[in-house]
Amino acid sequence: MLPRIVSILTGALLLAAVPASAQEVNVEPAFPGLNFSLPIGVAPLPGSKDALFIIEKGDPVPAPAGDKTADKKKKASAYLGGKIQMVTGLSAGKPVKRQVFQLAVKDGEFEAGGECGLLGFAVHPQYEKVRQVFVYYSVKIGGKLHQRVSRFRLKEGAEFQVDPDSEQPLMTQLDPASNHNGGDMHFGPDGYLYFSCGDGGAGGDAFNYAGFINKGFHAGVFRVDVDKKPGSLAPNPHPSVVADAQGVAFYAVPADNPFVQATSHRGQTLEPKSVRTETWATGLRNAWRFSFDPRTGTCFAGDVGQNLFEEIDILVAGGDYGWSEIEGLHVYNRKDASAKQGPAALAPASKQWLPPIYEYDRKVGNSVTGGVVYRGDAIPALKGSYVFADFASGRIIALREQGGKWDGKVVAKDTSIAGFGHDPANGDVLFASMTGQIKRLTKK
Repeated sequence: MLPRIVSILTGALLLAAVPASAQEVNVEPAFPGLNFSLPIGVAPLPGSKDALFIIEKGDPVPAPAGDKTADKKKKASAYLGGKIQMVTGLSAGKPVKRQVFQLAVKDGEFEAGGECGLLGFAVHPQYEKVRQVFVYYSVKIGGKLHQRVSRFRLKEGAEFQVDPDSEQPLMTQLDPASNHNGGDMHFGPDGYLYFSCGDGGAGGDAFNYAGFINKGFHAGVFRVDVDKKPGSLAPNPHPSVVADAQGVAFYAVPADNPFVQATSHRGQTLEPKSVRTETWATGLRNAWRFSFDPRTGTCFAGDVGQNLFEEIDILVAGGDYGWSEIEGLHVYNRKDASAKQGPAALAPASKQWLPPIYEYDRKVGNSVTGGVVYRGDAIPALKGSYVFADFASGRIIALREQGGKWDGKVVAKDTSIAGFGHDPANGDVLFASMTGQIKRLTKK
């Protein structure tokens, strides 16, 4: 079967869809013999070439005694706490895993059905001194769903182990629907913590959050100072911001965050004290996985589309990516979101919106998973490319900038790809398949 060329509707981007036999790279188990429970992410141990972490979304509750069908028909909402597995021995080529954390919620019920669960994990860049890690997870409090960012401390001792009883929530955002939860988190090159939040869920920006920076933690990527460095600011009050008995939040806002002085947004006047000054980039429907290029610091994100287009963005401070006015490079028509009345119109050039660097339509896939820039040496053809995937179709795509345009090519295919990372020992691209394995791209 010859490769099929799919024309993206912009007419500017072409994608080569290849059958497995014609894949340009191989997909192999990264850690043969090691299996994981619903892995959705790969996180680094700062400064280490020997270790990394695997984020496990949540484990199904064991079947009740005598229930012979439960293993095949488990309820999606019936989950135990999510876990973090630490994989070591990478530099020696002898990987082993060890559980270093299991979530134990004290003030609610952990929720891991559907798009909920333990979604993000980041280790403080100075963890050996500061002894802190951060997680993003879903929790029901009083029967209502929330998305939460929390800090945990490491146990004292030689081995890396998170103390599950040391939780300090930083942000607990009421969530009106169970989908579009974002949940990725990373420390940037500047040492600040970045995390993504979705638009509240349902469909078509149903709760009208995407166009606002004063309604809570929605539809964007947020940047906070967990160390409260001199000069950083207190966040504006909000029910989602957790504070101590004196009303002091457990984090601060970098003074150079782009909306600190905002008095208007998308043409609407704002009360300054209402602004979520933590906002770093906005207008994102559901940034499912973002990353910083380890060489340049460029921030790439995959933003999940509505019905027509998936997109890859380069995120910058203060950037507005247009949702829900724009989907990909096209006007989002709420009255005809599926474009049954005709092709979606290209969005006119605007100083208000930042366009994606790349989009693809439903012929290619239905749910983008943001990836990483390949900086390894094993696959010269991929060097410098941004590698991402589509969760639904399984296509793994490499993007490369040429003459100011980003061209994409399908280089491999796999199943249920939920997150990407790097092998710190050699720079290989790794990805988490929710079928239970971590896999790597290798030269064909």
